[in-house]
Amino acid sequence: MSALTAVAAGGAAVAVLIFSGTGASAAEAPVNLGTAANFSVLAGSTATNTGPSFLAQSLGVSPGNTAPGFPPGIVGGEIHLGDAVALQAKNDLTTAYNDAAGRTPFTNLPAELGGTTLTPGVYRIGAAQLTGTLTLNSQNDPAAVFILQIDSTLITASNSSVVFINGASPCNVYWQVGSSATIGTGTRFMGNILAQTSITMNTGATLQGRALAQTGAVTLDTNTINAPVCLQPTGTPTSTPTGTPTGTPTSTPTGTPTGTPTGTPTGTPTGTPTGQPTGTPTGQPTGTPTGQPTLVPTRTELPVTGGRGGGGLLPALTAVGSIAVASGAALLLLLRRRRQLES
Repeated sequence: MSALTAVAAGGAAVAVLIFSGTGASAAEAPVNLGTAANFSVLAGSTATNTGPSFLAQSLGVSPGNTAPGFPPGIVGGEIHLGDAVALQAKNDLTTAYNDAAGRTPFTNLPAELGGTTLTPGVYRIGAAQLTGTLTLNSQNDPAAVFILQIDSTLITASNSSVVFINGASPCNVYWQVGSSATIGTGTRFMGNILAQTSITMNTGATLQGRALAQTGAVTLDTNTINAPVCLQPTGTPTSTPTGTPTGTPTSTPTGTPTGTPTGTPTGTPTGTPTGQPTGTPTGQPTGTPTGQPTLVPTRTELPVTGGRGGGGLLPALTAVGSIAVASGAALLLLLRRRRQLES
């Protein structure tokens, strides 16, 4: 029984893989336009314009080399008429056209696209007509790819539109047209038109994308062609910032600050302030004030001239003086008597 169970389980798994349509449900890769992606308009024979049309990117023609109507038409990029740059872009367009036309598996659609909502994938239509609004739902995948393979012509009624919901990008929408495309007056169209023959945009029609024709002409009349915006997926930025900030800041700040501040401040302030103030202030005040006041008041030796070591000098001098006086007086008397006798 266990062997039978294992076989049954294996068979069920194979069945799931087969019927889930793994190949069909896998996300489509964008069509690589090569250098043709630099052009708003790329034509085979000629590109003509009436009125103040505006091309956000370049204008190219190859193998033709004419583009009447520029000006008044304004080209935001460069103009390449029959040169090597235009030739390379045309070759890249041919490669992209064949890639888009060969994508499988595909889903068949009726001719009228108005009122329809499509999810990402590849769709096949005999001759496409758009009246009203076609909605492209990317299902919240900004990189979702829509490829519409049209066997013959694409024609839109006046004031029709292609709109996006849930993050779809006109950068990844490709209209591969087997013959010619005509965009009606006032239509708001989206995506890259890759036409085998020619593309005509009637008065006031706008395109967010590119008008790329392989062999025929691109004809404009007061139109605006803006470069398609490629939205980036939002999954990558979310995971990177979340992981990095959480782990790093927690471990580093905890270990370092605790050890350093505790040891350094304790040892240095204790030793230095204690030794220095004790020695210097004690010795200086004691010696100077004690000796100086004692010497000045002891001046009792000023009358020392007749006191110390000469206590008997004063009487001796007095006696000598008396003898001198007496001797002088005696001499004086002798001189007087002699004078008297002589006279």
